[in-house]
Amino acid sequence: MSGLLNILVIVAVIALLVVRQFTPQRLAAESKRWWLLPAVLAFMAVREPGLVDSAHPTGSAVLLTVGVLLGLLTGAAWAWTMRIWTDADGQVWSAGRAMTAAAWLLGAGLRFGLYGVAVLVGVHLGTQATMLSVAATLLARTGTLVWRAQASRPAYRMAAGG
Repeated sequence: MSGLLNILVIVAVIALLVVRQFTPQRLAAESKRWWLLPAVLAFMAVREPGLVDSAHPTGSAVLLTVGVLLGLLTGAAWAWTMRIWTDADGQVWSAGRAMTAAAWLLGAGLRFGLYGVAVLVGVHLGTQATMLSVAATLLARTGTLVWRAQASRPAYRMAAGG
């Protein structure tokens, strides 16, 4: 049952983020707890045995590492393609663009390619590996967005009334 639960969590998180990425979102809410969702997903991925294929531990660990690195790169690319702006009230907003969708699709394609390599070499990459990769993607995406948002905020504050 945990495999099915993992799949449901992965699909729900991805669906939520894909829908939200093209809707303008204020970034203030993400700036304090940006690491929480990736941490929960990573915990869910490593909480049970089976993250590494016991029949092929070295190959599985290499493919898992490559998957996490692809996740980090995909997340960073995703964040760098997002449009970030500051409104008249000084609030920072973000929204996805066509390049954001392209970055996301490229990352998904690379992930599927990694699974193809795993099948060809006989290594089992389960839902836990996917969840850890998604956690890495979200960590890099949100961390990069928060960093970019902080860089776009004015460094000065105006005094009240003047």
